[in-house]
Amino acid sequence: MSRKQVYSGEVERIEVMNADETSDLDEEDLKQLYKQMVLARKFDEKAFSLQRRGEISTYAPHKGQEAAQIGAMFALNEDDWMVPSFRETAAFIARGAPLDKIFQRWMGDANGQKDLSDMNTLPVAIPVGTQNLHTAGIGMAMKNKGDENAVLGFTGDGSTSQGDFHESLNFSGVYSGHAVFFVQNNQYAISLPREKQTRSETIAQKALAYGIDGIQVDGNDILAVIEATKEALEKARNGEPVLVEAETYRLEDHTTSDDSTRYRDDEEVEEWKEKDPLKRFREYLKENDIWTEELEKYGEEAEEKVNEAANKAIEAEEPEFDELFDYVYDEMPETLKKEKQALKEEINQ
Repeated sequence: MSRKQVYSGEVERIEVMNADETSDLDEEDLKQLYKQMVLARKFDEKAFSLQRRGEISTYAPHKGQEAAQIGAMFALNEDDWMVPSFRETAAFIARGAPLDKIFQRWMGDANGQKDLSDMNTLPVAIPVGTQNLHTAGIGMAMKNKGDENAVLGFTGDGSTSQGDFHESLNFSGVYSGHAVFFVQNNQYAISLPREKQTRSETIAQKALAYGIDGIQVDGNDILAVIEATKEALEKARNGEPVLVEAETYRLEDHTTSDDSTRYRDDEEVEEWKEKDPLKRFREYLKENDIWTEELEKYGEEAEEKVNEAANKAIEAEEPEFDELFDYVYDEMPETLKKEKQALKEEINQ
């Protein structure tokens, strides 16, 4: 594992594949990690296609960020918690969420989220950065209860300009929360490039202001991500929260309603395509004589799984009308009861 000092001797960058290091993971784990990345990529491509067909309203692609999400999830224990934002589809796949349920959720049916809480996983958070507060709260609760597990909260570089992000780091530091804040720095907060968002040399160094550790990692190097996240989680379980910055790149638009050609040039995108985490990991497996014919053909199997799951989600029964209102509050307020009745009468006209 290679480490490079990037700021004041207190924030380090972790790399493995760039440093020609080998992994301590066994070959079967490495193969399964590659399969998960391929499955996540195939899911992404299918979801994009479904959005264009009108089956999905809006979709947030994760293409190019598979190593960051799947590597981080591999480091989690079963009793650890995961808190997502809105781009963590690959993380849900790595957690073992049924593919059809993930599709169902993207199709706007909240039933797709059912049972995922049994996997110690919170629902998707759409507002930018609000999930950081949930990460902080869960981590503080773990500390107060004397638990020995930790929470991994995903967020993007854009959220690091939100007050919620800084408040979460501050509270976690002060109260020794069992939290790891995992920033996927994909270089753009929608259209705003990273260099116009902060003058910090790294995002990881923002941890120093709150008295917690910061780690930067090559987010397209799945082996480095695993190492960095394991290290962070070990500290977090002992009441030492950590900020991890995974440098990566989203190879597609921010969402399917975005047009990144308006603010990114082709040369930049092509440069990052050469750093595609799937491509890099495939080359690593070949160089270390781990590549097999099974892995070569797995793309076809993954595509079949994804297509089957998509069809199952499309054919799922429509949610009941009452479900739109009944699970918002523990006790429904009068105003919502009136809205529910009014909408029901409008529909039945």
